[in-house]
Amino acid sequence: MDIYKNHVSGILIIKKINAATHRVVLTSDFGNKLIDFEISEQDFKLNYVLPDLDKKIVINFLRNDFQELLKQNFPVLESFENTSEYIYLSKSGRKAYYLFFNKENKLLKQMVYTKNNNEKIDFTFDAKKPIFADSLNLRHKDFRINIKLFQITELNK
Repeated sequence: MDIYKNHVSGILIIKKINAATHRVVLTSDFGNKLIDFEISEQDFKLNYVLPDLDKKIVINFLRNDFQELLKQNFPVLESFENTSEYIYLSKSGRKAYYLFFNKENKLLKQMVYTKNNNEKIDFTFDAKKPIFADSLNLRHKDFRINIKLFQITELNK
């Protein structure tokens, strides 16, 4: 994660607890817990936060980012396509989501979250399977915050 000029790296674990709730844990590279929370579209329960990260702005960013990332229902209002993508528009109140699916493999490759017609967050996915992304880049448009996530893979020998 790059937050302004600060860099934090570690291991992110996301586990689906039930149909609506996920548990999110971020640990340091050495396994020390940095933050642990449970999240759904309506609820947020903070289980643990490292004192250095226990700032309202940090908690709010993580809560909002992961609520958008882990959102599961996108009622489609409109659909479009270009030469390489199917594009679907979903709205919920003042929020709008543009979902871009690759025409070749039909996998989600990008989600753009907007609020009040202003682009807020760009989620870019690289995936080979429909249920798991190999990498994710989360880029805020109005703040200098960038989160890059990569799947831990075992190299074949």
